[in-house]
This record gives sequence, C-alpha cells and structure tokens, in this order.
Amino acid sequence: MKLPLEITFRNVARTDELDERIRAKAAKLDRFFDKITGCRVVVESPHNHSNKGNTYHVRIELSVPGGELVVNRDPNNPDHEELGVALRDAFAAAQRQLQAYAAKRNASQSGSHMRISDILQ
Repeated sequence: MKLPLEITFRNVARTDELDERIRAKAAKLDRFFDKITGCRVVVESPHNHSNKGNTYHVRIELSVPGGELVVNRDPNNPDHEELGVALRDAFAAAQRQLQAYAAKRNASQSGSHMRISDILQ
C-alpha cells in the first residue's frame, strides 16, 4: 500500500493484536489491486440497546485512482457480535469490490470492449 493505513477505534479497546490483524488484512488487499493510494478502517461498537447484542460495525474506505471504494458492514447483523467475524466480512467485501473495480478498469483500458468497426476507423 502506497500511503499509510489509518485505523480508528470507537467504543472498542485498541490492542496490538487487533491492530496487527487489521494491518495484515489491509496488506492483503494490495494483492488484488496494487494501485491503492490510501486505506482507512473504522471499527466501532455502537451504543448498546436493550433489544440488541453488542455488535461491531466496520467501515473500510479505499482510495483508488479515479475514486473511492467504501465498505460499510451492517452493525445489525447478529453474526457481527464477534469482532473477528465483522472484520472478516468487511475485508472480504472490500476484496470483492477491489476485484470488480480492477476488472472494470482493465477492461476499459485494454480496448477489448471496442467493436471492430471502432478499431478500423
């Protein structure tokens, strides 16, 4: 990753293990698209309500040439009562978005989308 990773914790205790886990997952994203210019990860635990468990919300913002990809995992998902599951789901979604972005970008730059009549002119 070209720019430093920015990690923010809200209502979640920062630990070295958690910090390293996020850094490792963010570094893996670079394998799918090596032109990422920035990455911001926000991990938060929204205020507890009496009818909900303690769920985690993970937001990942990836700066890429020509725009920004945002992954916003729903804090109301009951599976996200474990921080590890919330992180896994968020980074898996970020990976899918990056792969789709890279495929679209490669197709638009390769000329393979052009018709033969466009090439001959």
